[in-house]
Amino acid sequence: MPLGAHNRGVNPACPRIVALLATGGRFVKARGFTLIELLIVVVIVGILAAFAIPKFANTKQKAYVAQMKSDLKNLATAEEAYFYDSTFYTTSLASLNNFRSSTGVTLTVLQASPGGWSARATHGQTTRECVLFSGNATPVAPATVEGKITCT
Repeated sequence: MPLGAHNRGVNPACPRIVALLATGGRFVKARGFTLIELLIVVVIVGILAAFAIPKFANTKQKAYVAQMKSDLKNLATAEEAYFYDSTFYTTSLASLNNFRSSTGVTLTVLQASPGGWSARATHGQTTRECVLFSGNATPVAPATVEGKITCT
């Protein structure tokens, strides 16, 4: 029985009433979370995490593909600048003013001639790949439209 409860009209036989004597002489009910409430919150957080984690993995894949596409666009610009100076395209990335791809991206110029070029970009963190061809170069699967970057 709490301090002072015997002379304040509190029934000591009622186990559900938990009271503390406040400094002003009044009783204050002790508050807290029950185990059931805590378990419900944990379950809700778990359900939300189950939805969020796959979305996050998909976001990383999109970032890798965006990085490969960006590198292919930059390669196209570098190839056109090289063609302007030399009247033909090149398979050498070093010839393109030491053109470098982004971290994790591997660029390969598959074909280069005076009439066109084709290239493939891969990333070490994904199995997807992106391709691009320009001019009369042989299209690289899955690309079917000249100048359009296509990814698997």
